[in-house]
Amino acid sequence: MIDALDDGPFFHGTTAALPPGSLLSPGFPSNYRPEILMNHIYFTALRDGAGLAAELAAELASGPASPHVYRVEPTGEFENDPNVTDKRFPGNPTRSYRSSSPLRIVAEVDDWTRLTPEALQTWREQLAKIREDRGEIIN
Repeated sequence: MIDALDDGPFFHGTTAALPPGSLLSPGFPSNYRPEILMNHIYFTALRDGAGLAAELAAELASGPASPHVYRVEPTGEFENDPNVTDKRFPGNPTRSYRSSSPLRIVAEVDDWTRLTPEALQTWREQLAKIREDRGEIIN
């Protein structure tokens, strides 16, 4: 672990429907810049943060998609996510991390806070702006 602030539990939000024991791996396109294949898999120690990521992934999917939140275990070293830590949220209050090693799914969780329709609309607008601005992703 490099500069990690806690030991979990950790969570990952996605649209993939997977059973416990499955591995989530890097190498998939970015939700925000689909032309970029990500070198890391991202996760958080905040259940609702993973829920937000899952809902945003469903929002950005090219077809119908459902959000899923999983409790995960890193299988290798991980670090603070440089896309948010000290770039947007000094000190990593979002408890966001990334790893170049897979995450093992422990269980699906369903007790995360869903976005209200109003919050989801606000995020739709912010996501459109993010995609339009084509901001940098530290990969």
